[in-house]
Amino acid sequence: MAGYTVIADVGNTLVRLLREHMVPEVILHEDEIGLCSPADKGDFRLGLYLYDIKESEEVFENGMRMAGPNLQKRPSKYLDLYYMLTAYSMSDVKFRSEEEHRILGRAMQVFMDYGLLQENFYGDEQGRYQVKIEQMRLNYDEKMKLWNMPNVPYRLSVYYKVFPIELVSTREKNVQRVMQVDMELVEKERRMGMR
Repeated sequence: MAGYTVIADVGNTLVRLLREHMVPEVILHEDEIGLCSPADKGDFRLGLYLYDIKESEEVFENGMRMAGPNLQKRPSKYLDLYYMLTAYSMSDVKFRSEEEHRILGRAMQVFMDYGLLQENFYGDEQGRYQVKIEQMRLNYDEKMKLWNMPNVPYRLSVYYKVFPIELVSTREKNVQRVMQVDMELVEKERRMGMR
């Protein structure tokens, strides 16, 4: 599950988590929660937008690792995924803000309650690191820079970092085990100095 689809897999897992805990109490239909850009929200009432991907500064691997008795793999790359969560009410203007606040409040509560994802997004069976959902602490100016969509007015959004996500390398190298060692011992003469 840590192949090239891992970024899409994480996004779909987050959407599924929101759907499981928000439908039908806060949002009536599952298909009203999904992955979308704020500039192209369609009929979504809650949109999750992947706005950045960075290499993790906290988790990294160096050097080749053994993947079998005669096989080495290049190290994986660990990623931090950055999401914007935005609510879109279709209510009358009198109730729109209140409904959007309710939707965002419940979505934030879901990510708080399920901040450690149970899915294994790692190439090996164990999953060395647990994937976390962490709310970002951004100031207003940072949010406005991220909301960089022409002709789309700013909407209240919440920002999250999901990490670490393993992207497994497909590069492998065949190696041979050391089967025999030849050693030769040479005795060196020692000279003792006289005082």
